[in-house]
Amino acid sequence: MQLACAPRVDRAMDFRGQCAVVTGGESGIGKACALALGRTNAAVVLTWFHDEAAAGEVVREIEAAGGRALAHQADVAEEAAVEALFAAAEAAFGPVRLLVNSAGLNMTGTPIGDMPLAQFDRVVRADLYGPFLTCRRFVRALAAGEGGRIVNISSIHEHAPRPGGVEYDSAKGGLAQLTTTLALELAPRGIAVNGVAPGMILTAMNQAALDDPAELKRREAAIPWGRAGRPEEVAELVLFLLSEHAGYITGTTVTIDGALSLTVAAGA
Repeated sequence: MQLACAPRVDRAMDFRGQCAVVTGGESGIGKACALALGRTNAAVVLTWFHDEAAAGEVVREIEAAGGRALAHQADVAEEAAVEALFAAAEAAFGPVRLLVNSAGLNMTGTPIGDMPLAQFDRVVRADLYGPFLTCRRFVRALAAGEGGRIVNISSIHEHAPRPGGVEYDSAKGGLAQLTTTLALELAPRGIAVNGVAPGMILTAMNQAALDDPAELKRREAAIPWGRAGRPEEVAELVLFLLSEHAGYITGTTVTIDGALSLTVAAGA
């Protein structure tokens, strides 16, 4: 008699009973991470800044699949807003054990000689101050021995600079150091801190390529893998880093870019 094999259940990817905060969850990589966490039974609190309707749709999609979710408006660069975010998450779902920092602003292509201080400050506050504030609040609420996991969404531009990106590249370079420093500091408490550095991902940050097939083809020609990435692919990596599968990984940033950042010397 032939016995049917039962499907393997990956308990390491079951976040049941855990509350996750995902910043920037209304769109792009943040949205993909929120949806992925919702499918793995985490209670998800996602932040939105501009588009309440889009954030509400993410919540409805998670709930339609049987999950629990809450959308909360927050400017993560503001200390009071971060405090209110975590207070709302804790009131709704209990202690926050998982944090994904995805909210952020893109580079403007402005040369440094033409860049107003306000523009530099705006991007650095969103892309670096924001993760600092959310990480600090996350850590303050965890009791000794509870443990937790943080994933900061960075960029290949944390180490691969681009002209016109002084504000963005500076913020992402700082985020890389925030990630490694916190990993050292928090390891004795069982709190893992890792980063993810995407290359070209088909989100609103690459809207020109989404709108114009010729522009997409031009940009993809520079990627050794031959195509741009999808936000869902980044989300799967984030899930892995949040899970028990990554139980011995902390203080590293994983690049996901189809080898784009390895082409620095191409043609030299």
